[in-house]
Amino acid sequence: MRYVDYCGVGTTVDFATGPDRYRHWRVSYDGPVATVTLAVDEQGGLVPGYELKMNSYDLGVDIELYDIAQRLRFEHPEVRAVVVTGGLERMFCAGANIRMLAASSHAWKVNFCKFTNETRNGIEDATEHSGQTWIAALNGTAAGGGYEIALACDQIVLVDDGASTVSLPEVPLLGVLPGTGGLTRVVDKRHVRKDRADLFATKAEGFRGATAVEWGLVDATVPRTAWDREIRRRASLAAEASSRPRARTGVPLTPLERTRQGNTIIYPYVSAAIDRDRRQVDITIEAPSAAPPADPVEQGPGYWPLALTRALDDLILHLRTNEPELGTWVIRATGDPEVVLAYDEQLRALRADWFVNEVVHFYKRTLKRLDVTSRSLIAVIDPGTAFAGLLLELALAADRQYMLDGVYEDADPEAAPATIRLTRSNDGLFPMGNGLSRLASRFWGHDDRLAAALGHAGEPLEAKDADQLGLVTLALDDLDFAEELRLALEERASLSPDALTGMEANHRFAGPETVETKIFGRLAAWQNWIFVRPNASGPDGALRRYGTGRTGDYDRKRV
Repeated sequence: MRYVDYCGVGTTVDFATGPDRYRHWRVSYDGPVATVTLAVDEQGGLVPGYELKMNSYDLGVDIELYDIAQRLRFEHPEVRAVVVTGGLERMFCAGANIRMLAASSHAWKVNFCKFTNETRNGIEDATEHSGQTWIAALNGTAAGGGYEIALACDQIVLVDDGASTVSLPEVPLLGVLPGTGGLTRVVDKRHVRKDRADLFATKAEGFRGATAVEWGLVDATVPRTAWDREIRRRASLAAEASSRPRARTGVPLTPLERTRQGNTIIYPYVSAAIDRDRRQVDITIEAPSAAPPADPVEQGPGYWPLALTRALDDLILHLRTNEPELGTWVIRATGDPEVVLAYDEQLRALRADWFVNEVVHFYKRTLKRLDVTSRSLIAVIDPGTAFAGLLLELALAADRQYMLDGVYEDADPEAAPATIRLTRSNDGLFPMGNGLSRLASRFWGHDDRLAAALGHAGEPLEAKDADQLGLVTLALDDLDFAEELRLALEERASLSPDALTGMEANHRFAGPETVETKIFGRLAAWQNWIFVRPNASGPDGALRRYGTGRTGDYDRKRV
């Protein structure tokens, strides 16, 4: 990880890391159980200007946690239970570092909260889909974001020492909300009664012992004399119940291949060309040239769906954090769609294989990261496209899809017209945060249209058919295509980025509300607003006055 400047101006954050570079976490292994210990280096902040005291964290700490969760899933198939605990006496984690938040720009705070939310969701996903049950062993106080790490785990055990508590003190102390899903998970996941949740979220010191257990804030409290034995027992039971394979060799997540040539970023199978004048980035996804291997795990990190997903995940994080003015992402997919479809079929056929299962869920999580990214997404479908099956998900994730009807007569009149192809993968293999497929979200409230589209799964659909089925926004011939696309992109660049962010977020998640959509929609939207209010971030706001002995000077009007 590196930086150039702070608060989002000229900042370059690298999300690639590895065990040899961890400064804040330790990971140990004991057969099927991994222990992940938070022991923050106080002087190891991602940027200067604050100390990470009391196991508080910043973006750099969470980048390491994300990397740990990924490596546990791919490199350690033998791990079936994960214990996360603190490396300080009587302190699990004090949450996000307040000095860091107070000094950060609005954009930095929002991106920080978004990434940490995605990491927490990834922990929950590991428990649900990888057979790696995460257990929070709170060896001391867990406050704010520290308790939110615990909330992402399947079990929470708090030490019973008469002093250690769990708390969400953001509202009373900082004038903001718990930023990584705490309010939502307390009521929606742990089913804490709303009046008790209200009391908990306004009681800065939190609760301990029997009250924390009775209210459902933790699953158990255990005295120090029985602590190690109880944590081992719980981890052992979780490991025994896991469906994770017993004897497999992991796949190393080798350093990512990434090069930069001027304004172009190049990975295996993914490239991005930046146009700063137009505030646009053109992202090209490449299909593989060879058929899928008989045994995917033998290709390891070179297996096309994994290599593609790692590149796309890194690119999304890089652009989202380091290139905030590139407001429009234009996505194309090129190559042989038949080869894409062969991989698509293999992912479905071999889902029972632990490695293929991990690849599927990694791609799912990366698509979800795209869904919640505050950029305008435009898919361009023209001759040579490879938008089929799993790659078609990228087009369905876009806000609009422009498809060329026919070919470019002047450039290549002999080319085959563009086609797209649905497969069974588009019917729920990669669900969105609302629990629906992108296709079902697209046709929400129109089950007949969803069924009609799926009725053509496997067929190559040219522009007119794709348009008739409602799978593209516009199907245009060669005379109009380039001009309509140019006008649409220019219009997008001229509109308010704030308004676009709100509009897109509202349109993308049709249908049911889930814990995930609440966290990224309702909670994140309110937090976004609160972050810029003077009661929190103003010169006399609670966030800036924290630690001075003076409370925030509030504008008392409620709006």
